[in-house]
Amino acid sequence: MSDLAVLAGLFLVALAAATVLPLQSEAALVGLLLTGAYPVWLVVAIACLGNVLGSVINWWLGRGIERFRDRRWFPVTPAALDRAQGWYRRHGKWSLLLSWVPVVGDPLTVVAGLAREPLPVFLVLVAIAKTGRYVALAVATLSVM
Repeated sequence: MSDLAVLAGLFLVALAAATVLPLQSEAALVGLLLTGAYPVWLVVAIACLGNVLGSVINWWLGRGIERFRDRRWFPVTPAALDRAQGWYRRHGKWSLLLSWVPVVGDPLTVVAGLAREPLPVFLVLVAIAKTGRYVALAVATLSVM
């Protein structure tokens, strides 16, 4: 498999894992790091870019979710949307530093869009969180090699 295909695969897995799809990108990152075939900085950077872009997709979905609020087929009740917005208002933009946390982080990025968090603020906080997670994972992986 070509280097481009491998790195594109990592990007796509990281992107999809940041959406509401139940995927984990950490295994792909660790696997590539363990091969030693690619520079650590490149593997971490590609995973970060994909993961942050996936979170932007969630933010964008959150921005548009309001138009479906009262549709009978929509799986989230208006009351649940109101609770999510209230939670986000109470905890604020700094909660986005938890966007890396499994199960909690992906919905949090959707709620940030719903709460109309400005994209530049969203990007900075999510990038810090996601990059921090991948850097910590890379350090842990390299320390056992």
